[in-house]
Amino acid sequence: MKHQLVVGTPETFEAQLAAPPAQLVVVYFWGPECPNCEVFARDLPALLEALPANVTLVKTNAYEHPELARRFAIFGIPAFVLFKGGVKLGMMRQYYGRDYWQAVIDEKAAEPPVPRG
Repeated sequence: MKHQLVVGTPETFEAQLAAPPAQLVVVYFWGPECPNCEVFARDLPALLEALPANVTLVKTNAYEHPELARRFAIFGIPAFVLFKGGVKLGMMRQYYGRDYWQAVIDEKAAEPPVPRG
C-alpha cells in the first residue's frame, strides 16, 4: 500500500489535521541543510513502507512556514507532532533512528481515537 506523504502549508494545514478520527497525522517539521533531517530523509522510504495504513505524514518546511513552527514551539528540527482526530497527542523533538520512530508511530496509530471535548 502507498502511504500518504503530503506537504503541509498554512493554506492546507487545518484540513490536513482534520483527518478522520482513526487517522494518525504526523507533522514532520524539517529544513534544508539540516544534517539530522537528511538522516531522517534517508530512512523515510523504508519508514513509509512500514507505516500502518491509518498514518499520514505531513512534511512541513519550518523555514518556509515559520508561523506553523512557532505554533507548535518548534525550536529544533527534525520534529514530529502527532495528531489523531485533530487532537495533539504529543511530539518527538528529534529523530532517534528507525526503530524508536517506528515504535512510537505504531503505538500511537494503534490507540483508539481521542474524543473531542
